[in-house]
Amino acid sequence: MPESVKRQLPVWQESILLVVTALVMAIVVKAFFLQAFYIPSQSMEPTLLVNDKILVQKVSYWGGGEPQRGDVVVFDDPGGWLSDADTTKANNPVQRALEVIGLYPTGGHLIKRVIGVAGDRVKCCNADGQLTVNGKAIDEPYLMDPSANTDRRFDVKVPANHVWVQGDNRGNSADSREHQGDPGGGFIPDSAIVGKAWLRLWPLDRFGFTGGTDAFEDVPDPQ
Repeated sequence: MPESVKRQLPVWQESILLVVTALVMAIVVKAFFLQAFYIPSQSMEPTLLVNDKILVQKVSYWGGGEPQRGDVVVFDDPGGWLSDADTTKANNPVQRALEVIGLYPTGGHLIKRVIGVAGDRVKCCNADGQLTVNGKAIDEPYLMDPSANTDRRFDVKVPANHVWVQGDNRGNSADSREHQGDPGGGFIPDSAIVGKAWLRLWPLDRFGFTGGTDAFEDVPDPQ
């Protein structure tokens, strides 16, 4: 046999190599590109429903990219926002293995809509029951019940490297408004954000991109 002909690996070794390569690639994808999550509560209805399975993309926040007003983001619990029941994880070895590589929807996180970014003044509410951001009234067509906007009054300025978040179901969302008395003032650090909601995988009859919103496009820059 000519020396130039390389000896092939046995089939079992090739199989192991392929599995290891696939696992490494899956972990890299989870770390840098996409990750699966499920919706644990009614707080984002009607945009996202309980037990919806979604993919979150991380590319938008690469290289210093920052969350934008209107983004629907998944973020780590900043401290005390979740109960023990809300932090349920995968409960068997197969699910835990899939969770590690990003193929099993991860729990223990929250999902809300970004309303204000660093420097913004977010206020509730004007005479028409609308939020204002930097003095601009926001028409929010995605809300479950616009009248619930006025349940909690506030007037805040978002600190640097943080965001102010609220659920689309304003009458049933323990969001930044609820946690103003916490040490963090209800603001979410940018570093806690995992990524932006991108694609609904399940249920199949609602499969598709979660989409964005132009509700904030006319908001002026903070003063």
